[in-house]
Amino acid sequence: MWLPPALLLLSLPGCFSIQGPESVRGPEKGSLTVHCRYNPGWETYVKWWCRGAKWDSCDTLIRTRKSEQKVIRNRVSLMDNQRDRLITVTMKELRRDDQDTYWCGIQRPGTDLGAPIKVIIDPEGTVGTGLENLLSRTNFDRGFSSGSRIRTHYILLVFVKVPILLILVGAILWLKGLPRAPEEQWEQPIYTNLSPDLTADTAP
Repeated sequence: MWLPPALLLLSLPGCFSIQGPESVRGPEKGSLTVHCRYNPGWETYVKWWCRGAKWDSCDTLIRTRKSEQKVIRNRVSLMDNQRDRLITVTMKELRRDDQDTYWCGIQRPGTDLGAPIKVIIDPEGTVGTGLENLLSRTNFDRGFSSGSRIRTHYILLVFVKVPILLILVGAILWLKGLPRAPEEQWEQPIYTNLSPDLTADTAP
């Protein structure tokens, strides 16, 4: 029953082509920055930032045009670093009602690629938001998001670890089922080797 969840993960929009942090925090009246990484081959495609929990009905707030790498619209800016394959979205003058689910995405023929990101706005005067964002960005820069690592782990579990485990179990069961040699075959040579000595001791 592992295969259907694995196939479901592969069908998600941008499951492996684009990744972002699970969530970011920002202070009210302050700003926050989101980093999304994408795989090679998508450098020249249009990038966008969309708001809304539902993938198929989110509101696109900003997007690049053709080979344009940086755009600014209202309180949002989007920078596409094509060399490092890194999308940077900055939201300024944050308001409490900015809290929502957003998508970092790539426009392509058919279904676009996207990664969901939860944006949390802390009330004005909250302490610790800057440190949490710094730790979040640091952890993301070390690799892909934790959600991506979990999906990768499940894929490896399905296609690599489980088959290896089944092979090992099968080998153990096969070895246990091998017929063993009768004990008489091991005892007979002992009596044969001892018979001349016994004859010599009983001779007159």
